[in-house]
Amino acid sequence: MAHVPTQEKVVFITIDDGWNHDPEAARILLEKRVPVSLFLLPGATSYDTGYFTRLVEEGRASVENHTVNHPDLTTLDAVGKDAEVCGAGERIEAGFGRAPKLLRPPYGAVNDEVRLAAKACGVKALVTWTHDFTTWGETPPTPRLQAGDIVLLHFTPTLAADLERALGAARAAGLKPAALMPHLKAAGLA
Repeated sequence: MAHVPTQEKVVFITIDDGWNHDPEAARILLEKRVPVSLFLLPGATSYDTGYFTRLVEEGRASVENHTVNHPDLTTLDAVGKDAEVCGAGERIEAGFGRAPKLLRPPYGAVNDEVRLAAKACGVKALVTWTHDFTTWGETPPTPRLQAGDIVLLHFTPTLAADLERALGAARAAGLKPAALMPHLKAAGLA
């Protein structure tokens, strides 16, 4: 899903991958107590697990599944899908003590086979996004956010600025960041 149906004035902040461990982005998330879903690649967290553990323990972050190697899951056979989704789930659970319940399929690539593989690996919901705030070379235009939008960011060198821009867009729209999973459950989507 790319949007959560809700009457509440909330937006959902999500951050992908995990390669760049920016202390300024962590400071913003912790000081502002931003609820955030981190869709992490196990290899990106393994060299500095403490960065993410701190966000979970001191902040309002949950660690979710983004596969092992970031492939387009729709191009893999059943064994490949299982290795990527279940493999990442097992590594995240081993590293963070909790099995992820959400999966962000890389590139947002989803089909029925991906849904079945995810379900077999214990995933409760597939999450894509409404708006990508990541600066990929050039700062993208800032969209007008609406209640229930899912904001995508990435652990890149521009994460702190991208996060501030997303939080500013939420404030401008009269929305506040909220934890994703409770709203998915309330909407009957997880």
